[in-house]
Amino acid sequence: MIKSVKINIYGKVQEVGFRYSALQKANELGITGFVKNRNDGSVYIEADGEPEIIEEIVLWCRKGPAWSRVDDIKVIDIPFNDYKCFGVK
Repeated sequence: MIKSVKINIYGKVQEVGFRYSALQKANELGITGFVKNRNDGSVYIEADGEPEIIEEIVLWCRKGPAWSRVDDIKVIDIPFNDYKCFGVK
């Protein structure tokens, strides 16, 4: 069964390579969806994958890459989107 979530990541998460690190991690895990910066300084991810794989990307988002600082994340289940790959917007 595939799970779909949206993840909002807050903190020092822009201009630190967060999106490209998320892309690398998502591809490593086999997750589909996308990551993008938001105007409020947060990063937004939509991800589709097996529930245990989604948990892995959520855990990764709680830390992010070494040079980021994650203060908070919010994870919400969403309807399945059937993305074909994971991309950066």
